[in-house]
Amino acid sequence: MLFLTTVSMVLITVVSLIHFRYEAKEYHEERLSRKENAIKEHIEYILQTTQYPLKTANIPTIFKTRILELSDIHSLEVNFFDLNGKLLLSSNSKINTNKKPKIPAEILFNLGKSSKKRIVITKTKENETYLKSSFSYIKDTSFKNLAIINIPYEENSDFYNQEAENFLTRYAQVFFIMFIISILISYLLSSNITKSISQISEKLGITQLNERNQKLKLQPGNQEINGLILAYNNMVDTLEESAQKLAQSEREHAWREMAKQVAHEIKNPLTPMRLTIQNFQRKFDPNDPNSSQKLEDFSETLIQQIDTMTTVASAFSNFANMPTQQNERLNIVQVCKTALEIFNEDYVDFKTSANEIFTSFDRTQLTRIVTNLVKNAIQSIPENQEIKSVVVEILKEDAGFVLKISDNGIGISTENAAHIFEPKFTTKNSGMGLGLAIIKKIIENYNGSITFESEEEKGTLFTVKLPIKD
Repeated sequence: MLFLTTVSMVLITVVSLIHFRYEAKEYHEERLSRKENAIKEHIEYILQTTQYPLKTANIPTIFKTRILELSDIHSLEVNFFDLNGKLLLSSNSKINTNKKPKIPAEILFNLGKSSKKRIVITKTKENETYLKSSFSYIKDTSFKNLAIINIPYEENSDFYNQEAENFLTRYAQVFFIMFIISILISYLLSSNITKSISQISEKLGITQLNERNQKLKLQPGNQEINGLILAYNNMVDTLEESAQKLAQSEREHAWREMAKQVAHEIKNPLTPMRLTIQNFQRKFDPNDPNSSQKLEDFSETLIQQIDTMTTVASAFSNFANMPTQQNERLNIVQVCKTALEIFNEDYVDFKTSANEIFTSFDRTQLTRIVTNLVKNAIQSIPENQEIKSVVVEILKEDAGFVLKISDNGIGISTENAAHIFEPKFTTKNSGMGLGLAIIKKIIENYNGSITFESEEEKGTLFTVKLPIKD
């Protein structure tokens, strides 16, 4: 925009200067023509009133006393030449008539060929002013050429130069003001466009499939940016619709997989229960003296398998429907210490940056978070490993607290790291793989987060961040 404004201003200036020059040229040509006509009318009057015969040779005599009068009245120099171009008389005292200056042959030729019997010669002086000189014929009463009159005319363009200078001064002031205004307008427009584009870019940067994305408001009077905003808003609608379909599909897939897992876990104890019952029916003898012991062993086997099924059902129930939060004001440090008392391993260490960190939390769910993570840490360390270490650390932050559980176990492979919080995923030989999924859900219900860092054969660090609430 600034470039276009500057170019337009320069073009206007150039055109204006050309126009001033043209006006000055037109003015001087018209002025010379008017002066020449007035002088000729005056000469005709003198010729009509003279007593001398109208001959070329009598021109110096006729105008001897009148040529200065002509020059003074019309404020121009007047020169008379004969038809051959020799000077007869001049109002300019500096011209020596004795030397008989002549009109150049070229000028005489062009004058004779001119249809108007008049030509104007222009010369440039050292100070770049123009000196015009008109040549035309004076006719007698019979309209025959009597002599040639020459009227030198020096153009005085001071007025037009002053006008041009004044114009350029005023135009420069206007140009400067317009330039400043253009800069301000360009800055405002660019800021508005840049701001809108930055907003779109920022929104695109934080747009996620699994979150509700905020739409942008249309900018009044900005069709190009509004086109981008409309495209972004349409993308958000499409993305939200796709996210809902994807979430629904993922939920259905997860529940199908969970149902398969639960069915598998339930079938595992059913098979030995069936075989045990069939074997008991086939071999049971009431008269056997060991029948009481066999009956007791049979009952114990069934009870163990039923307990296994109960555990599976309870785990699935806990994951599918989290218990209602029973929040109370707790000292996080004390609850964590108490939760660690169930572990008999002497390599479980507890550290804290504060003796008291109070917040509103469910005691059972906090205990579950600590015990589950510590239990996983203990189980990740091989039994034959010489040096074992599990460290539980609590740190207080400005608006929350951080729970860190680290171990020096086998770590988590890169392949398993992407699925560590998925339901039914486990690297153990037993269990349903719901522990981490459950505590992740508990933490997210409290607007917290859980992350981990792991290196194979060196250990794992789980970090839980939770806000402090009254």
